[in-house]
Amino acid sequence: MKPYRANAFQKLNSLRGSQSPKLHLDVENVVDARIIKTGFNPNTCRSNFQVEHFLKRGELSQARRLFEQMPNRNTVSTNMMISGYVKSGNLSDARVLFDRMAERTAVTWTILIGGFLQCGQFSEAFKLFAEMRRCGTEPDHVTFATLLSGCNDPEMVNQVIQVHAHVIKFGYDSTLIVCNSLVDSYCKSHRLDLACWLFKEMPIRDSVTFNSMITGYSKEGFNEEAIDLFLDMQISGLKPSDFTFAAILSAGIGLDDMGLGQQVHCFVIKTNFVWNVFVGNALLDFYSKHDCVVDARKHFDEMPELDGVSYNVIISGYAWYGQHKESLNLFRELQFTRFDRRQFPFATILSMAANELDFEMGRQIHSQAIVTTADSEILVGNSLVDMYAKCGRFEEAERIFANLAHRSTVPWTAMISAYVKKGLHEEGMELFNKMHRANVSADQATFASILRASANLASLSLGKQLHSFIIRSGFMSNVFSGSALLDMYAKCGSIKDAIQTFHEMPDRNIVSWNALISAYAQNGEGEGTIKSFEEMVQSGLRPDSVSFLSVLSACSHRGLVEKGLKYFNSMTQIYKLDPKKEHYASMVDILCRRGRFDEAEKLMAQMPFEPDEIMWSSVLNSCRIHKNQELAKKAADQLFNMQLRDAAPYVNMSNIYAAAGQWDSVGKVKKAMRDRGIKKVPAYSWVEIKHKIHVFSANDKSHLQMEEIARKIEMLAGQMEEEGYRPDTSCTLHNLDEDIKAESLKYHSERLAIAFALISTPEGSPILVMKNLRTCTDCHAAIKVISKIVGREITVRDSSRFHHFRDGFCSCGDYW
Repeated sequence: MKPYRANAFQKLNSLRGSQSPKLHLDVENVVDARIIKTGFNPNTCRSNFQVEHFLKRGELSQARRLFEQMPNRNTVSTNMMISGYVKSGNLSDARVLFDRMAERTAVTWTILIGGFLQCGQFSEAFKLFAEMRRCGTEPDHVTFATLLSGCNDPEMVNQVIQVHAHVIKFGYDSTLIVCNSLVDSYCKSHRLDLACWLFKEMPIRDSVTFNSMITGYSKEGFNEEAIDLFLDMQISGLKPSDFTFAAILSAGIGLDDMGLGQQVHCFVIKTNFVWNVFVGNALLDFYSKHDCVVDARKHFDEMPELDGVSYNVIISGYAWYGQHKESLNLFRELQFTRFDRRQFPFATILSMAANELDFEMGRQIHSQAIVTTADSEILVGNSLVDMYAKCGRFEEAERIFANLAHRSTVPWTAMISAYVKKGLHEEGMELFNKMHRANVSADQATFASILRASANLASLSLGKQLHSFIIRSGFMSNVFSGSALLDMYAKCGSIKDAIQTFHEMPDRNIVSWNALISAYAQNGEGEGTIKSFEEMVQSGLRPDSVSFLSVLSACSHRGLVEKGLKYFNSMTQIYKLDPKKEHYASMVDILCRRGRFDEAEKLMAQMPFEPDEIMWSSVLNSCRIHKNQELAKKAADQLFNMQLRDAAPYVNMSNIYAAAGQWDSVGKVKKAMRDRGIKKVPAYSWVEIKHKIHVFSANDKSHLQMEEIARKIEMLAGQMEEEGYRPDTSCTLHNLDEDIKAESLKYHSERLAIAFALISTPEGSPILVMKNLRTCTDCHAAIKVISKIVGREITVRDSSRFHHFRDGFCSCGDYW
């Protein structure tokens, strides 16, 4: 017999005479704490040992079979089985056993409560605690600690407060483990006020107490308070743990304080926590989020121990700063490690594939996610939807979207955004309606996408409905939603609403100011564009490349060459910004529109990259206006050599030859188009009447109200002639009779849309027409006269800008 068992036997025998004369034990029986628990029944004790052995090996069925065969099961036996089921995640069988028990102890209740919390069923856990009290079982400190430490649902805060009352009632309000759990629960429930009050009232605090409060402060954005508490912790002599360092580094991220992070790093080394992989990952996260990828990689390479999280952080850090090659290299390295493949950063790599429109890479990552079953993870599923949608694979995106276990705002927004970016605006709107019917809340990204769809459809009525929806959803104070709303009004030609939206915004940043500057620029308001730009600078904000692009665009539309040169030069001389290709393209357009072709060519020769199709297209278009056939030929040759599928350069060159009466050359250009399979994009215009979009193409006879439209056009033609209008037949670049040309001009798509709007809307109301191509000079002149005749404001948004026609004048000043 082993010594400790012999000693236990001797002690029990010594008690036989004086304290328990009826106690008779054979020396063969094993006596220990387990036997005492089981009522001194050796058979039950042995069976319990065997059940426990099976459970530890995960052999639940064998454990259950033995359990059912036990003639003298007791509470300990059943508690072990319930615990086994809970650990395996089988709550239903655990509950069946629990309900069958005639007698339950506090341990029994605590095990099942912990099981519900482990599965995230917080409400059920609190209901079980309430049932425990109704049954008369008194909770102990373990019950309270289990119930509170497992709860991280903010919606359960009222239940936490009720449990706090029971803690006081049963006298556990001075028990450290219970108080720590309460502090942690209040922090996780976003009730820092109650957590702080309890923290101050606690008679004893340890590192866990401080860690809970520091973590709570940093998660809620009270980063300075978190740091102050960390200093108090040091003064009180308590040693920091790995959780302490993780929390304080999170606060450093929130404060964007690089110096603090470096000091914490030194402290980590001093306290020998540099060997702790959890702390190492927190430091890695700190450096990667401070645009210090080089420092992050140095730390990563020096870490004595790495895990899957380490790789995830550094891979995500590289991806965040656009260093995709490094991300992919590390991802390949990660695949040869022993770490859990299910935890690989599939979502990050899928986002890279989505942003680069690399469908093949995305498909390969999807295959790996399927093999590891990581595709069932919410984050990975959302990223798969985003990747397929952005790559234009809507069928696959919709299939994955339909199979998602939980469709949150993120995948809905990913689908809507992809539709809108691909120009499928109506499909995006329909999906938004489905999202609303599914009771899924929209966020700022959703509103930004759907407002973009409304803007591109030029549906002002829809935009106003969305405006109301944003107000009801509480996003009106969000600077990004407000900026998207401003942009929508601007693109729908309602500059007044755009300006009002800007003035009503409670907070403004560079995004909102850029939206205002762009609104003025799009609507041909050169003076307003420059004024708002200067006001932004005076407010203390530094203009970025987007700001300058809008200003240069406005200068181009208004022919402000000297101002354009001034702002372009200020980018490098004052603001130390390197002009991008778009800025050079705007400057080329500014110079060419004014016929300053020599300066434009010089600028194109000096810039740090080759001229692209946008620049040469600007040159070609200006050559058409200024009848510079020689340079037009050069620009056209450059564009044709780019093997473009766009018909615009061919059409422009054809128009230049037609205007010069060189019909043979026109034929050659058209033949080149046919040989290359390039088709001219048909011109069409659309107008929204009573929430319905009506589309017209040139000489279109298909509209149901075409007879009324034709009568209106003929009536206007007579009135326009009286006002002195004469058709500019040079805009009809076909070798036809002059009368036929003049008749054809009357039925251009924008005039059909305007005529329809005139017969379908109240007198005096404004009209907004959208056109996919540039408006011809004859239509521009005609609409000026029409606006004077009908006494209405007519806004036309063509491919270049907005034209606001009032009383016979256009906002562009006839310069476009």
